[in-house]
Amino acid sequence: MIGELPKTLKVGDDFYPVETDYRNILVIMLACADPDLEPGQKLEIMMRRLYRDRFDKIPPELWEEAAGQAKWFIDCGQEDDDKKPVKKLMDWEQDERILFPAINKVAGYETRSVPYLHWWTFAGYFMEIEDGTFSTVLGIRQKLAKGKKLEKWEQEFRRENKDLCDLKKRYTAEEQAEIDYWNKLLG
Repeated sequence: MIGELPKTLKVGDDFYPVETDYRNILVIMLACADPDLEPGQKLEIMMRRLYRDRFDKIPPELWEEAAGQAKWFIDCGQEDDDKKPVKKLMDWEQDERILFPAINKVAGYETRSVPYLHWWTFAGYFMEIEDGTFSTVLGIRQKLAKGKKLEKWEQEFRRENKDLCDLKKRYTAEEQAEIDYWNKLLG
C-alpha cells in the first residue's frame, strides 16, 4: 500500500517481522563496514539484527532469499542496478557529528531523542539534506573523488577542516598493529 512503511518481509510464503528502527540499521551498516569481520560474519549480524529471534524460524533453504529481502529493506526498497560500485563518500560513524544536525534540520526535531524512528523515514530525512556543513563536506569529497578542482573557498574549508573532509581509512586490527609497529620504529 502506498504510504505504508514495511515492518515485515516476505520470505517464502511467510511474512517475518523485522526490527525497523534506524539505530538497528546503522549498527548493521557499521558491522558491514568493519574490516575485521569476514563476509559471513557480516551477513549473520545483518540477519540476526534485522530478523532478531525470528531468524531461527526461517528455514535454511530460504536464507538467501531472506538476505535479499534484508538488503532490499536496508536499501529502502531500491532495486539493484548494474552500475559499478561508487567510491565511498561518507562514513556514518566518522560523520556522525555533522550528519545528525543536518538530519535533525530536515526532520525538525532531534531524531536521536525519539524512542523509535523507522529506517525509511530516517533515510528520507537523510536524502533531503541540503545546505550546511555536511553537504559542504560531501560536495568536496565528491569533487575530489571525480578528480575535479576545488573552488578557492572549498580548498580553504578543507585546509581548515581536514578532520571533517578527509575520510579515514579503516584498517583491520592486524594492519593497524603493523602500522603502529612501523610508526614506533621510525619514531
